[in-house]
Amino acid sequence: MIFKFSKSYCIPLKKLALFVPLVLILISCSTQELNELAQITNVQDAKVYAKKKGNYYKKNPQKLNNDLKKIHQLFTVLESNVRKKWGEEENDFPTKKIYVKYTNQYQDKVIVNFDKNYLRVETIAQKGYLHRIQSLMVQALLAPDDPNDVDMFSDKPYVLSNKEPFLYQQVKDKDNQPIRWQWRAERYAKTFVATDIKTKKANNKKVFYIEVPLTPKSQVIRSYKYASLIQQASRKYNIKESLIYAIIETESSFNPYAISHANAYGLMQVIPSTAGKDVFNLIKERDDQPTKQYLFNPANNIDTGTAYLHILNTRYLKGVSKAQSRHYSIISAYNGGAGNVFKTFHSNRLTAVKVINKKTSQQTYDQLTQKNPIAEARHYLYKVIKYEKEFLQNTSK
Repeated sequence: MIFKFSKSYCIPLKKLALFVPLVLILISCSTQELNELAQITNVQDAKVYAKKKGNYYKKNPQKLNNDLKKIHQLFTVLESNVRKKWGEEENDFPTKKIYVKYTNQYQDKVIVNFDKNYLRVETIAQKGYLHRIQSLMVQALLAPDDPNDVDMFSDKPYVLSNKEPFLYQQVKDKDNQPIRWQWRAERYAKTFVATDIKTKKANNKKVFYIEVPLTPKSQVIRSYKYASLIQQASRKYNIKESLIYAIIETESSFNPYAISHANAYGLMQVIPSTAGKDVFNLIKERDDQPTKQYLFNPANNIDTGTAYLHILNTRYLKGVSKAQSRHYSIISAYNGGAGNVFKTFHSNRLTAVKVINKKTSQQTYDQLTQKNPIAEARHYLYKVIKYEKEFLQNTSK
């Protein structure tokens, strides 16, 4: 993800909105510098920073703040509705790598965990639970592949179609066949009987559920869906395919439904009002930003995320002379911001570039994974490089 707002940061963000100079700070900085806002503690600092950054986003001064409020409101309403049914301790909500969809007045839910590789359906409906579980399984297996066809923040039912389902090839039936059509999904669901269904407790209610594994190569299957889009973006923006694959793997495990509290969407977890705005403004010459619907489209998402990598490479980090050092810096910046990449080496940006250019690529990597001010960015670089190597090894076989 390009930038993450922690819960502790959301409070000062709202306070910042009370002061015009600080609002200008929020909207006049480019994506990679948003983390620097955490260092601003008074209005005078904000004025200085605003002057330095100029008039970026001046036409829409409340855009970033409003977008963050909207996504938090969506999550707040969803969490409230769910916890009324499932209890205050309930924590199953959509994230980057976990697909969660509630239906039937929030009594039923489908969970696909891409980290742990399983599909689970649950219901707290006490009457006819076997029928509900079987019906839920059919819906889960035939769920649309397009995130714009599913409202993840409400209990609206699935709208099934004849298009290839989201989980096609990722669950096999008893004949080891992929489940494409309703008759096969219903037959598969009916193999589960009352003795197969497990139970647990939630909010003093009995929860009925079935959990089935995804196929061992489900992640590879998901990645194949987007191979042509990744190749196209790679050629268009001169970014290595291995890097695009590795970032998608790290950000979402190839889950096109990926959502975060920081208002990031889709495969590459693009934030509309920061990275998305940068791409629209600097690459597409548009004076607006991508919508949630735009970013839920895999083609748009991969194009936008890759375009932002291009911006980091050719604009924000172009002063880093060694190709491999810049590669490491781009990865860290995609997650924690270019400002924090520079801070890893020196408080002054120009000096930081000079310091980086004097180091070997390995020394740059070591420092970014050990001393980056953003702890998550340290581990992020390690993970992306790991997935890049795996991709290159697999393609060389």
